[in-house]
Amino acid sequence: MTVPGDLSVQLYTVRSLLAADLDGTLATVADLGFGLVEPFDLLVYADGLRTSLPRHGLAAPTTHVDVLGEAADRAFDVAAELGIETVVQPWVEPARWQTVDDIRRLADELNRAAAGAARRGLRVGYHNHQFELAATFEGRHGLDVLADHLARDVVLEIDTYWAYAGGADVPALLERLGDRVIALHIKDGDGSLDPKRQVAAGSGVVPIPAILAAAPTALRVVELDDTDGDLLEAVRASRQFVLATDG
Repeated sequence: MTVPGDLSVQLYTVRSLLAADLDGTLATVADLGFGLVEPFDLLVYADGLRTSLPRHGLAAPTTHVDVLGEAADRAFDVAAELGIETVVQPWVEPARWQTVDDIRRLADELNRAAAGAARRGLRVGYHNHQFELAATFEGRHGLDVLADHLARDVVLEIDTYWAYAGGADVPALLERLGDRVIALHIKDGDGSLDPKRQVAAGSGVVPIPAILAAAPTALRVVELDDTDGDLLEAVRASRQFVLATDG
């Protein structure tokens, strides 16, 4: 069960460590103070998560998994077994964001996936990168257009760094999307598309305090896609910054 106020960390952040030693990496994450994690490649790591999450007192309310692929039903079963609540589509090809009809078709696929997830007591979400915001239609971001066509039970996890990099006023975006946003990826950097330029939250240009204020009930998920600095120190510092800012 999700504990209110707990912060999560996207395990993609520590993917190299995880591949070498899943149990030890989850122990490190717990030692940093996290009570929640967000897995990726769920079917790859399912066996390890099954034993290591409870061993280290961790829960996974959300996960990244391809809900549009052939293995979606199997992933839904694993997610339900692990006590996960929301399965989030992490990526679709940028080519699917060229027209409003493209976006409408994607929404239809997510809506159909949500029906399959609901049979296991799960809900489906969508996670953005920069291109969903960089694509605009009559002055509106592609992600806003997607939200128009999603069923009410399909939710959003906003990657706030990539939304910023895509040209969005992120606090305003969050206010428009409202309670459809159930989670935020919190990361910082110079606003470029170079993941190596990402840094600990509070050390870059992303307006994180205003972002947090605009979505007060959304789950906070710390993430770095990459960094030139000390990765675990950046994760630790990000957690402390978010906790102090949310105060």
